[in-house]
Amino acid sequence: MKLVYYKELDGVRGIAALMVMILHFFGQRLYQSSVWPPILKFSVLGQTGVDLFFVLSGFLITRILLDTKQQEGYFKKFYMRRSIRIFPLYFGFLILTYFILPLFTNENIPTLSSQIYHWLYLQNFAMTFQWIYTGPEHFWSLAVEEHFYLVWPLLVFLLNRRQLLIVILTIIGIALIVRIFLVSSGYEAYYLTFARMDVLSLGGLLAIAEHKNLLSRIKPIVVIALALTLSLPTIYLFLKFGGEGNSYIQIIKPLLIGLFFLLAVTYVVVEKESSTIKILLNSTIFNYTGKISYGLYVYHPLCFSIYSRFLRSESIIADLIGSFLLSYLISTLSFYFFENKVLKFKKYFEYSHVEKQKTLVPSRH
Repeated sequence: MKLVYYKELDGVRGIAALMVMILHFFGQRLYQSSVWPPILKFSVLGQTGVDLFFVLSGFLITRILLDTKQQEGYFKKFYMRRSIRIFPLYFGFLILTYFILPLFTNENIPTLSSQIYHWLYLQNFAMTFQWIYTGPEHFWSLAVEEHFYLVWPLLVFLLNRRQLLIVILTIIGIALIVRIFLVSSGYEAYYLTFARMDVLSLGGLLAIAEHKNLLSRIKPIVVIALALTLSLPTIYLFLKFGGEGNSYIQIIKPLLIGLFFLLAVTYVVVEKESSTIKILLNSTIFNYTGKISYGLYVYHPLCFSIYSRFLRSESIIADLIGSFLLSYLISTLSFYFFENKVLKFKKYFEYSHVEKQKTLVPSRH
């Protein structure tokens, strides 16, 4: 089947990146005391931007794998294209963090034993089980997605669509059990791959539906109604128990949020009319934000820190705008003068339907 290019999903990625950035800006201790409590509480919703990334990645990656599983070089092409997109910026930022920045801050270079988890994509395990580590904390979600990339192509290759559906439902059940275990044992249930894999797998449901040509049967108004119905208890639980709230709510909350975002992405995919939402997602700002979203996700905490240290003003609004502009500037420079140079190597690992692939892989990774 011919994969459809959903331009609006670039805008969805952009919104996900902005959500995370808003969370981290208002979450800084420097600004917490300056923010009106309801705004600070609402900004915590930005935490769910990672879940939106997960659902979107699950959908986009699964649809590519389903479409290319019969092609020669299925595994080689997928892993090489993912490596070209992910590794240069990821490991480049680690080099910057561990070896270059200490030269300017007069800090000691962290020991290899505290670095190693980030180099091996195990930082989310270290965060969960409180191992001693040093490195960018927000990279935990990149570890979760990398683990997904390692396993998911094999499952898609070996299983038919019905079997894959059963696996997805099984993953959802296992993730719930893992979160129950973690919470009961006093561990954080937010970072571990096995506790978050249900949200990633949810995107696969939409990819399977698309591959079976079922999307035309899904009515946008029904999707909206389901999303609104689900949003009420989800938002209530998140605002009431988000952050440092009842830890047992963390067992069900990721699944509820994941389902809501699955419905949101489904609406974008099945809505054929030029609705207000789709016009907004197609706007230049959201489309461009999605284009550089990987860089924004990687660089924004560092940019916020630099701005706060050297340019901070008395106005939280000015600081918000300035911090975001600096993040956009650095991410733009990175995208055009570094990432794009490396991405040219993808041409050596093209799928046989090149014209369909340029917009199908998540821009963040």
